Amino acid sequence: MKNRIRCSWCQDNALYQQYHDEVWGVPVKDDQTLFEFLLLEGAQAGLSWITILKKREGYREVFSQFDVEKVSRFTDKKLEKILLNPDIVRNRLKVFSARSNALAFIEVQKEYGSFANYLWGFVQHKTILNNWTSSAEVPVTTVISDTLSRDLKKRGFKFVGSTIMYAYMQATGMVNDHAIDCFRHKAR
Repeated sequence: MKNRIRCSWCQDNALYQQYHDEVWGVPVKDDQTLFEFLLLEGAQAGLSWITILKKREGYREVFSQFDVEKVSRFTDKKLEKILLNPDIVRNRLKVFSARSNALAFIEVQKEYGSFANYLWGFVQHKTILNNWTSSAEVPVTTVISDTLSRDLKKRGFKFVGSTIMYAYMQATGMVNDHAIDCFRHKAR
C-alpha cells in the first residue's frame, strides 16, 4: 500500500490514507451511513477534516451510532450533556443541529422511501466520475451541490451549505474526485 499513488491531500497522514483508501468516494446507499456523514460534514464546517476523523468514534458514541430515530428524540438536557464531551467538537449550534437534522432526515425518508433515494436523485443515481489531474482542479461547490444545499435548507436542515454538501457528495461517492493517477480513481 505504501507504493500506491494517492490523492495529494492524504500523503503524509496514516488516518487520512486509511479514510482515502477505504471510505472517501465509495458510493453509500445506506441511510444510517448517510446520516453519519451528514452530521460529520456539518461538524467539520470551519475545521479541518482530520479533526473530525480523530473524533469520529466520539461522535458514534454520543450520537447513538448515528441511529436517526434515537437522535431525533434527544432532549435538550441530553444535548447539553453531549456538549460537555471532549470527544466531539463542542459547538452548541452544531450539536443541537443533530436533532433538527434527524427530524428533517426522517421526513425525507417518509417522502422518498429512503434518504438515499432522495439524495442520489440529484446525480441520477450514478456516481459522477471526474478526471482531475490535481487537487487544485477540484471545485469546492458545483451546480448540483448548490441545488442540494438549497433543497435541504428549505426542508429545515442546518449546516448544509454548498461547500459542505460538495464535501458530503465526495465522501459518499456521489462524485468521484480521486485524481486520475490515484489508484482509487478507477476502483468502482
